[in-house]
Amino acid sequence: MIKAVFFDIDNTVCNYDKAHSAAMEKLLEYGKTELCIDSVKMQHLLSEAQKIILGRLGQYSAVIHNRLVRFQCFLELMHYHDFTKALKMEHIYWNVFLKNIIPEPGLYQLLQALRAAGMLTGIGSDQSSCIQYQKLETLGILDCFSCIVTSEEAGAEKPDSRFFKLCVEKAGCLAEECVFIGDNIKKDVEGALQNGLHGVWYYPGQPGNKKCIYPVIHSYTDCLGEDGIQLGADIINLQNRRI
Repeated sequence: MIKAVFFDIDNTVCNYDKAHSAAMEKLLEYGKTELCIDSVKMQHLLSEAQKIILGRLGQYSAVIHNRLVRFQCFLELMHYHDFTKALKMEHIYWNVFLKNIIPEPGLYQLLQALRAAGMLTGIGSDQSSCIQYQKLETLGILDCFSCIVTSEEAGAEKPDSRFFKLCVEKAGCLAEECVFIGDNIKKDVEGALQNGLHGVWYYPGQPGNKKCIYPVIHSYTDCLGEDGIQLGADIINLQNRRI
């Protein structure tokens, strides 16, 4: 029986890519007007800054997502030591990002149905807690979740077992009683499966030639039907029974 359903955040409960593109467009404008750097060079140096951070910390630390650290490193590569600019860049990026996110279609209705069916709903996301909380609050769904796990809190990024163990611990049930939904096959789906949870891939739109051996959700609007709540291969009805 399924007792808990966890969701990733970026490109799972909201479209990260669109918001990121809008934020980067504004950031590049700032670079041109305030730092006298063209967009191509700025993007290159931001990429180099991220490589430096990854070289220091590896790929599995929440700090690799920290925009303030990234922008600080970017300014250091420019030999530009007015770090008020790093803080300004961070504010620009996240303010524009948050203005451009909306919940994925059908998400709110699915969350309400899951909770009505007695399911625990949770968040399991890489990134720092502060910005992920802000995303959920901006989306208007922060109060829809009974537990939240970020890689900052877990001390490890998905698909590390420490991350999923913390999800299960907070859910207060067995791993096999948890579903984990996310857009990244390696991190979300395979990570969940390797740790005993049910992994479901969120891939909006039509599959086309893209094939997947795992349960797939193309739209949350398709998850609600007369027979219950369908999450990939798992069906949960309103009497809290898996069939």
